[in-house]
Parts: sequence; C-alpha cells; structure tokens
Amino acid sequence: MAEVIAHSLFTDFDIDLFKAGKHYKLYEKMGSHMMTLNGVEGTYFAVWAPSAKMVSLIGDFNFWVEGEHKLNVRWDESGIWEGFMPGVGKGSKYKYKIQSHHNDIKTEKADPYARLSEHPPKTASVVWDEPYKWKDSKWMKKRKKHNALNAPFSVYEVHLGSWKRNTAQNRFLTYRELADELVSYVKEMNFTHVELMPVMEYPYDPSWGYQLTGYFAPTSRFGHPEDFKYLVDQLHQNDIGIILDWVPSHFPEDSHGLGFFDGTHLYEHPDKRKGYHPDWKSLIFNYGRNEIKSFLISNAIFWLDQFHADGLRVDAVASMLFLDYSREEGEWEPNMYGGRENLEAMAFLREMNEAVYNIFPDVQTIAEESTSFPMVSKPTFLGGLGFGMKWMMGWMHDTLQYFAKEPIYRKHHQNDLTFSMTYAFTENFMLPLSHDEVVYGKRSILGRMPGDEWQRFANLRLLYSYMFTHPGTNLLFQGAEFGQSEEWNFQQSLDWHLLEYKPHQGVQNLLKDLNTLYQEEPALHEKQFSAEGFEWIDYNDAENSVLVYIRKGEKRKDDLIVACNMTPIPRENYRIGLPKKGKLKEVFNSDAVSYFGSGDFKNKQRTSEKVAWQFRDDSVEITIPPLGMAAFKYV
Repeated sequence: MAEVIAHSLFTDFDIDLFKAGKHYKLYEKMGSHMMTLNGVEGTYFAVWAPSAKMVSLIGDFNFWVEGEHKLNVRWDESGIWEGFMPGVGKGSKYKYKIQSHHNDIKTEKADPYARLSEHPPKTASVVWDEPYKWKDSKWMKKRKKHNALNAPFSVYEVHLGSWKRNTAQNRFLTYRELADELVSYVKEMNFTHVELMPVMEYPYDPSWGYQLTGYFAPTSRFGHPEDFKYLVDQLHQNDIGIILDWVPSHFPEDSHGLGFFDGTHLYEHPDKRKGYHPDWKSLIFNYGRNEIKSFLISNAIFWLDQFHADGLRVDAVASMLFLDYSREEGEWEPNMYGGRENLEAMAFLREMNEAVYNIFPDVQTIAEESTSFPMVSKPTFLGGLGFGMKWMMGWMHDTLQYFAKEPIYRKHHQNDLTFSMTYAFTENFMLPLSHDEVVYGKRSILGRMPGDEWQRFANLRLLYSYMFTHPGTNLLFQGAEFGQSEEWNFQQSLDWHLLEYKPHQGVQNLLKDLNTLYQEEPALHEKQFSAEGFEWIDYNDAENSVLVYIRKGEKRKDDLIVACNMTPIPRENYRIGLPKKGKLKEVFNSDAVSYFGSGDFKNKQRTSEKVAWQFRDDSVEITIPPLGMAAFKYV
C-alpha cells in the first residue's frame, strides 16, 4: 500500500477560524474526503488530536496495523493531523490509532466527522461520498412561510426503529421504505412537520439515539446517507417539514467515541463537576473551548445544509444551563459570579442560534428546556438564548395530572388548567406530549385516562381538543394519535392492529380534523405566541369544570370561541358571554359520531341575545358535550 502523501484542505484562514471557535463548516475540511491528487485517486483524512505524538490510519486497507500509514501534524499549533491516502476509496473502513504525549496512552477512535459508520455493534468509520440530486426546490423556496412563528406547527414525533417494522423479517424499515409509508401516513394525518428522535449514529439501541458517537453520520441501521436524504426529499415534496433531534448536551464513554480522544479530555470538560453527567453516565462537552464550539456549531449547520432539515430540537438544554443540574451540594462549582448558571454553555447556545439563523433564516431551533430559565426563546440581542421555540413542560405536567383525575374531583383542580395562561406568552411555547411521557411506568396517554371505555376515549379526545386550541404549537408522539393502549416499546412496532376498532379509529379521525382546524383557522396560529391571540370568557366555573375562551387571529372575523366541558355531564343551555353580538356556528365538536362520540350534543346556528353575562353585554346559550369541546365562529 502506498505511503500517506502530505496534503491539506485547510487554509490559514480556516485554521484561524477553527481556533477562534468561528469555523461553522468544518465538515468540508475535517474527516475523510474522496479526491484525486495529481491524477491519483484516494482519500484525504484530517483529525484534531492536539495531544497526540503519533496518529496513524488503520483500516481494512492495511489489515488494521498501526504505524504503517502515519498522518502528518500541521505546524501551526492547530493540533490537526492530515494526509492523502492513495488507493483508499468509497466503502473503505477505517479508524484513527492515536498515541498520546500523555503517558503514551493509545486510543483507537472512529472519525468524529465520518459521514457513515458501520452498522452497530461494529464501530469503524466508512469512507463515503453521497452524491444526491435534490428535488425539493419548491419547498425550499417557500419554507420560510411554513416554518414561520405565525405558521401552524403540528409536529409528529417519530422513533424510526419502532414506528413500524417489517414483522415478517423482524427488521427495521429502511429510510426508503419509510419514505413511502411514513410520508404518506403523515400526509394523511395532516401533520405539518415530522420530528425524528436522533438519526445520528449511536451504538446502543436502548439509548433511543440520545448517546451519539457519529455526529455527522445518519445511522446505518436504516440505510446510507443518500437514502436518508431521499426520505427528507419525499417529506418536502409532500409539503411536510422535518425537525431533527440534536444532542449537544452529552456523549457516551464508548471507547471508539469522543471521550478521552487523544489520551486527554479533549471534547469533554476536564473537571468532572462540569464534564460528567451523573444521570446518564455520560460526558459533557467543554463549551468554553473554541474548537469544541466550532465542532458543535458545524454539526448543527451540517444537518441544515447537507440534509435540508427545517429545524433542530435541542435535547436536554436544562442540563446544559445549570452547573448543579442533578448534583448534590459539593458536587458542583459556582460560576465566576457565584451563581449556578453555566455561563460557557449559555454563550455557546447563543452563538449556535445566531449562526443557525444567520445562515438559515427560514428554519427553527426548539429548546427542550424544563425549568423556568428566562428568555430561552427571546433574541440574543435582548439577552435571550435565541431559540425559536421552547417546550412547555409545565403545561404538559399540569395537564396530564389534571386529566388523570376522576372528573368528580376536577372542580378542585381547575387551577391546573388555568395556570398555564399566566405564563403562556413569556416564551414561544410548543406544547409537547412526547416520548418521555409514555415510558418507564408512566403508561400511555390513553392509559392515564380515568373511567370506562367510553369515558377514557372521550377524555383523550377532549385532551387533544384542548391542546390544539391552547396557545402555542403542538407535538404528539407516535401512537398517541390513535390511542395506543400500551406504553411505547422501542423494540417493537406500534400497535397498528388497534385501528381495527372504532374507538381508536375515532381518535385518529379527530386528530386528522384537529390538524386541519389548526391550519385552516387563522385564530389558532397567527398569534399563537402573543397575548393578543387569547382572551378568557370564563375560567371561574370550577363547579361545572368548564373553560370558555377566545382565540384571535389578525382579523376579528376569524375569532374562534372554544368551550371545554371536563365532566361526563352534558352542559345544555349553558350561557356564555360574547365579545360582540351576532350569529354563531359550530365549527368543531369532539363528540362527533365519526370520533366515536355520541353525536347527540351538536349546536345548530345560535343567535346572540342582549343578555349581560360574564361582564359582557351580549351572550348566548350553547350545548357543551360531555367530556367534550365545541368550537364556534361568527357567521
């Protein structure tokens, strides 16, 4: 086999940017890149290992023998080792064998920038070139409108390994099979976006993808990178956006991964109080190191650039923001001001969001952040973290707790539902019923609902109807849309056979129509993050467990009036105050027969009366179905 030839893709400017933490397209230079040099075909390799005294390429092209093909270190103190390897091409498997200056420690590492990895449990990186001709230009031109903060965001959260499986062969569906089945299903269900739990390469199935080892490689479980591009392309051609879960909060200690990369704490913070996650037994990035910022921001940009993602949902932001997260007294060190905030992580998140929105103004970043940390979704120039949206974990917790109660007790807990409106507009909130709510003994969403079969399904339909008419965007985990009975199990397909039964069909029909209502009624999305888009009519009727509110769009004629009855007793001739006189027609009723409701409590067109009620001059009598929601619009 030929020797490694000295060659570089890096300019001096690249190196300056890398060292300054400002190189946001490192994937164009780092890793393995097939090329022709002086008429010879081969692959260029570059890896960052500043504490190494030797880095050699090992792979199937040299029988995994170290020392035969040594990379050259750059003499600019960047710590980058590089070189061109003739004869190595697409499909070649490789790793870096690193000998450290630190105690002569030797590590054997996968390429942090590899575009493809071997199928787990194998761990080598694979030289790959992914030519792909995109056909989604129509979507890309208009996606600014689809991804805007005043556009409907109804997100279907998917775990690719368990959404549906090929049961006959007991295997995952491939990216290309999913491009047929998942895309057509999401379109039929009228969701606007899909959110995928991490697709980046990960070694351990029970981590669901949240312990990454291949940050730049779509997992090979379902196919090749170009197959994943095809899935994204098909979603876009069907007017469906795609959000990717992204995990800059921690990474696993697997020996081929980023940990102790060059015999030192290179990617992780060297102080265990900042660099080790007690909950997940994983390592935490050193956000104060410029080269790490370049690595992570380049990774965020990579998925938006190379894979046309429409957004990134950033995992476990709370764990990044607080130095004492999941730590006891004495297990953490305060910041320079004596506080518990991780100032370096905050600076990194701001920089990441600024870079993303600067390069891709037509995407969204969404924070999974579970605390009351302020201004997560406010612009960085105002002192915020710069995210587009934030998950509303408080709403999720309070609402599920409320709906789990028998209706007879709900009158004592009206505040669980009304409390969210006291802070609903402090952030751009997304309402999540995510995978975390249907595992580890929490039961499925349907499994939490009280009562007999009819009541459980009515409660579920009411929960979704309330969710879709509450201010904010929406996210629902796979299976919830048809009332999956059992908890989610990542090792098997969803219980699709349940759709043979009318109650489950009813929930699915309701979700389709709620998605349509949310998208077609401007009042439900135009001002979804603004206090101007919401007004209470009555939140005081705890005795009857009734809530009545107005959702408002840009035009007054688009206003919707929503009434929710949280008990199994129908509320007939129930008087509500109105914002103005006029005629009301019912535009949605969660008790419809097609939803497995009774169909007995419909509202014909109603005309307001000059009867003062709830501090308003005009009012009307309506029927609110049992455990149901009815929505009205002025004719």
